[in-house]
Amino acid sequence: MRNQYLEKCRKWISGHQLLTGLLGSLLVMATAFVVWTQVLSPQEEQVAEAPLLSLVEEVSNDKVEESAEERPESSTEIMVDIKGAVKKEGVYSLATGSRVTDVIRLAGGFTAEADKKSVNLAQKLTDEEVIYVATVDEDLSLIETTANRGETPGTSKAGDDGKVNLNRASAAELQAISGIGEKRAQDIIAYREAEGGFTSVDELINVSGIGAKTLERLKTEVCID
Repeated sequence: MRNQYLEKCRKWISGHQLLTGLLGSLLVMATAFVVWTQVLSPQEEQVAEAPLLSLVEEVSNDKVEESAEERPESSTEIMVDIKGAVKKEGVYSLATGSRVTDVIRLAGGFTAEADKKSVNLAQKLTDEEVIYVATVDEDLSLIETTANRGETPGTSKAGDDGKVNLNRASAAELQAISGIGEKRAQDIIAYREAEGGFTSVDELINVSGIGAKTLERLKTEVCID
């Protein structure tokens, strides 16, 4: 019985060789496809992904480097200009967060004529700040007024034309003007303090010892705020 079945199969295969060959080819192709998808394809995907991952890492690193370059460095030092009744006036470098007492110490401390009430020793300093220490004989109200205007109190701060500022000049600076001696300089300062400052150069006519001719000459050498 078994032999008869095998004989029939051989006869069928012999009569259908073309179909058998086609089925065999399809089986081989199917096997090859399975092998390719399961073994070869993942390797190709890994090879393709490797350059892409490398490119992503390079772009990411470039962004980090650019951010580091663009980030400004935080300054840990400030520069402060101290003037007035200290032993060593000048510009000093201090650490951020320093206070007025620190810059006064660097400047050698107060002079004997310093009015210690004119500054707040506990005040924090900022970069490019100007600290002015007044003397005991200076008018603090006038100093505060000029400070509120954003100017350095107690200095004449001559304009670009070299004129002396009547509202901020010291006695010595006034005496540097031709024809103004010690007495006249003191009279000008006394008038300035009494009137709260000059509002016009013409007010010099109200100062004792200054007449019309002197006023006209002084107009070329003095100015006001």
